[in-house]
Amino acid sequence: MPAANSIDAVLDALTVIIERAKTEQSRLGYFPALYRRVTREVKRGIAAGRFTDGPRMERMAAGFANRYLAAYEGWRAGQYVSRCWMLALGAAGRTDRTIIQHLLLGMNAHINLDLAIVSAEAAPGSAIHSLQADFQQINKILAEQINDAQDSIASVAPLMWLLDILGEQNEERLVEFSLAKARDEAWMEALVMAELEDAEKAAAITVLDAGVNLIGAGVLDPPGFLLRTAVGFIVRSETQDVVRIIDALQ
Repeated sequence: MPAANSIDAVLDALTVIIERAKTEQSRLGYFPALYRRVTREVKRGIAAGRFTDGPRMERMAAGFANRYLAAYEGWRAGQYVSRCWMLALGAAGRTDRTIIQHLLLGMNAHINLDLAIVSAEAAPGSAIHSLQADFQQINKILAEQINDAQDSIASVAPLMWLLDILGEQNEERLVEFSLAKARDEAWMEALVMAELEDAEKAAAITVLDAGVNLIGAGVLDPPGFLLRTAVGFIVRSETQDVVRIIDALQ
């Protein structure tokens, strides 16, 4: 799959992955279904002038997506990709994990690792500070779409509410890690990476990947008896119709 050079190309590439996942009945379609939804809204945001630098944001959105697309294609080809993406993509074969866990694994890798890297590339050096307003705007769009998607997830996972009452609102903790905390951490990492030389940046990415992988491991196998119990009940309540789930997420 060639690298995307525009948001429309990103949307087309995500559509290909989603349709392939539907054909294969694969949970690999969950994350790109939600991601396409967010990307479509970013495109609308650029057209509506929500960003201070629309052309830069389109380039950044394409570069951001290309990291996911490269990880996806590399993993399917049996190649080594970043550890956090290996974990997220490999988990698609797990039928004993909830829809939200599959989504959070992808969000963990893409936000905690990829967003920091791409932000630093889009605005290297001192220019990184000029990106902050648009960085916050894209995160606002992401939060809006995740909130909107929660009803869709509930329609195919009727016991998701268990995570609200078991383990002191563990669902909120998981979502908080993947959104608010992850966005803040990504920005701090971007500030650091923007000032690094290429060799230093490569080393920093390796260290960051290891840390993000540990977070993903906690999402895949969450600690705590109550949360594990809730996960078990939720999985059994979820529809097993992968295509229906993918369509709901879109």
